[in-house]
Amino acid sequence: MSRLLLTSALCLGIAAPAFAVQPAEGEKLAENQSYTFWLLDAIKTADPQKNTDVEGSDIIRQLFEGLLNEDAKGAPIPGVATGFDLSDDKLTYTFHLRPDAKWSNGDPLTAKDFVYAWQRLANPETASEYAWFIELMNVENATAVVKGEKKPEELGVKATDDHTLEVKLTAPTPYFPKMVTHASTFPTPQKVIEAEGDNWTQPGKLVGNGAYVLTSHDLGVQISMDKNPNYWDAANVVMEHIKGLTVNDNNVALTRYQAGELDRVQIPAGQYPRLKQESPDQAISIPYSCTYGYLLNLSEKGPEALKDARVRQALSYGMQRDIVVNQILQGGQKPAYNWTHWAIEGFKMPEIDYAAWSQAERLEKAKALLAEAGYGPDNPLKLTLTYNTDENHKKIAVAAQQFYKALGVQLTLNNVEWKVHTDRMQSQDFEMARYAWCADYNEASTFLDFFRTTGMNYGKYSNAEFDKLMDQSKASADPNEQYTAAEKILAADMPIVPIYQYSKVDMIRDDIKGLSTENVMNDWYAKDIYRIAK
Repeated sequence: MSRLLLTSALCLGIAAPAFAVQPAEGEKLAENQSYTFWLLDAIKTADPQKNTDVEGSDIIRQLFEGLLNEDAKGAPIPGVATGFDLSDDKLTYTFHLRPDAKWSNGDPLTAKDFVYAWQRLANPETASEYAWFIELMNVENATAVVKGEKKPEELGVKATDDHTLEVKLTAPTPYFPKMVTHASTFPTPQKVIEAEGDNWTQPGKLVGNGAYVLTSHDLGVQISMDKNPNYWDAANVVMEHIKGLTVNDNNVALTRYQAGELDRVQIPAGQYPRLKQESPDQAISIPYSCTYGYLLNLSEKGPEALKDARVRQALSYGMQRDIVVNQILQGGQKPAYNWTHWAIEGFKMPEIDYAAWSQAERLEKAKALLAEAGYGPDNPLKLTLTYNTDENHKKIAVAAQQFYKALGVQLTLNNVEWKVHTDRMQSQDFEMARYAWCADYNEASTFLDFFRTTGMNYGKYSNAEFDKLMDQSKASADPNEQYTAAEKILAADMPIVPIYQYSKVDMIRDDIKGLSTENVMNDWYAKDIYRIAK
């Protein structure tokens, strides 16, 4: 067996020292240790195996804890596991769990709880939209279990004793430790789920193993959590209470921040330059591993026009990204001509032909492609763009409508609430849809695997050569070779119109400390933050 060097504690396979919150020199803790953050939409679920949303993951990360967590820069560090061994063939991970880990009801947390959760994720009866993730982890028999060809008990994960979890892979996966920081891999309490059914995530019923417990949840209004006294490192958790407030209007949310009701909020489009000048200690813009675009429905339910690659290319070429980034957003975002975010660790940005063209050249090419496809003044291309409620999404959609009007494309805008939007995407009930993908782990495959035939892939794009490249990347010494080729296929097939790559553009109250601004994943843990006295 070999040891993977993540931290000295993980290397040695021994309990890690507590990562206690320590105020910097000259800082004094405030008496009030509470933190209130903004949620754009109501979270769909607090169930780790059923969640699909970034905001849902933020909540789950406080209520549950996986094998590994992330440090301030996004590197894996001990969570429930104090360390792990890796076999010489790099196919077997053996995680060593903390003997003092407990559920919030005081029950001991064991390796069997992870086995149950991972089997539950893969089990078709769970109907998890993230079942594909355990396939991407290359866990033995995952695909067969997800397809219903093998029983969940045949998944390559087992508890060799209460505090030892063994995971068998089908191929060496260097980024596997990063993947187990994802919420879908977190343990879930079998006894509670079997007793409560779908209601198990309700306040008073939810049992987690994270640093916080759920105290109230008024769907679409607020969600509140208090410090969990049964958390293994509770002695070093400073923040006592955290609350998420749902405010669908970003401008209203900013007003509530300025009124002192929120401690962190997204800056509305176009306002970062002013706010940075007015409040330099509160306004931030940092790389954030998400890509924003318009997903195209290529399924049988999608419009016939979008089955023509020339039409899809024209829609991409006609998107005026510089206007979106420099005139609408103004927060440090970058124009996107490819799918994988530029800041992902180890990713080498490929040369995408149309990225080097002038916008005038792109528009000229777009008009020519539409004409070749049979569209023009006598037969205008008509499409509907669906987007979820948010002022930024609306501004970009209105701009897109004008961009496409210059090409002779008639774009109808359809605004719906988030739950409706996601339900429609999942059932392919859309033509074009506002979409963003945020990395599940800090490696390029998290973006590219989305477009596998078997990936999340709401538009039902399918390309055998693309799938083959992604298969090859799993065993490649330098997967960037396959990633570059895969990105070029996407640029030719254009299953999505990439628009921009995110920056996290927020206001953070200056007495809140411990929130990471160096993790491109922008995952955060309330147990690491604290409020100082002013």
